[in-house]
Amino acid sequence: MYRKFIKRLLDILLSLAGIIILSPVLLVLWVLVRVKLGSPALFTQERPGRNEKVFKLYKFRSMTDERDGSGELLPDEIRLTRFGRLLRATSLDELPELFNILRGDMSLIGPRPLLVRYLPYYTEEERHRHDVRPGLTGLAQVNGRNALGWEDRFAYDLEYVNHLTLGMDIKIIAMTVGKVLKRSGTLSGADQTVADFDVYRKGQEK
Repeated sequence: MYRKFIKRLLDILLSLAGIIILSPVLLVLWVLVRVKLGSPALFTQERPGRNEKVFKLYKFRSMTDERDGSGELLPDEIRLTRFGRLLRATSLDELPELFNILRGDMSLIGPRPLLVRYLPYYTEEERHRHDVRPGLTGLAQVNGRNALGWEDRFAYDLEYVNHLTLGMDIKIIAMTVGKVLKRSGTLSGADQTVADFDVYRKGQEK
């Protein structure tokens, strides 16, 4: 009952409430991002959602578009400014995902949506992480986030999919608030681990 109906209803109500309540914050962040990092203020990227259906993920941009003399983008570590690091450390860059939740692309709680290019590299068991909507936060995020190795991260994702309950979602929300306030469990890349998953899996196949 909760998985099929109540969870989606709560996503709609809570994301809509979040957008309304945080609208002044969203507006201020949009202006600051435009001034400090450039236009457009929103970063969009295709990600696989429930049943591997691809959608456009919305985030505030956290890097500039600085380029070298040949017109090529400079390395990420150069384009990631102090302001961009602050956005990531506080997870404020994730706030536009509330619109993804309202649209039904995502849920408040679920496995984080990863890159589309990773799809061919999942095992059959790992693909079950897409049996539910991806989340703004999830069980893997509150247990180490992107500091986790890929095997541990997917183990937490599958544990969530197989044992999804209202009680688990409430626990994850509470733990997420604590993680954000402490700014713990993160690396400099919001959705990256030590190595990209496709690179990791190719290395396993050698």
